[in-house]
Amino acid sequence: MKTSLKIIHWTPRILCILAILFLGIFALDSFDPRYTFWQQMQAFFIHLIPNYILIIFLIVAWKWELVGGLILISIALGFTPFIYFHNYAMNHSVWMSLFVILMINFPFILTGGLFILSHFLKKKNLKVKIQTETP
Repeated sequence: MKTSLKIIHWTPRILCILAILFLGIFALDSFDPRYTFWQQMQAFFIHLIPNYILIIFLIVAWKWELVGGLILISIALGFTPFIYFHNYAMNHSVWMSLFVILMINFPFILTGGLFILSHFLKKKNLKVKIQTETP
């Protein structure tokens, strides 16, 4: 039981870090040889603003799993229509737009769900532990 709790504890944290790093890759499109070095750096850090916000949400989820899990799920679901319509306007393909949503939003929905699951499993494990220790 202890090993499975550790896996459920660490999986959402690692998955969320990987998803944030994946989104960070998209900030690399800010580099353009037509601009100066400082303009490129400024654009790069501006493109990373969603990552900074997601890191804050990860810190919240790390500390308070239930709240953080709900935040991650609601942010992912809340941005789904915007991401869909933005991508549909660019490529005019429903399937491509749904695939982009799957790539970008699904890891955060999954991570949020795993944070919530971890919260409830720890709560249940603590309740069972307390009941077995009291005479």
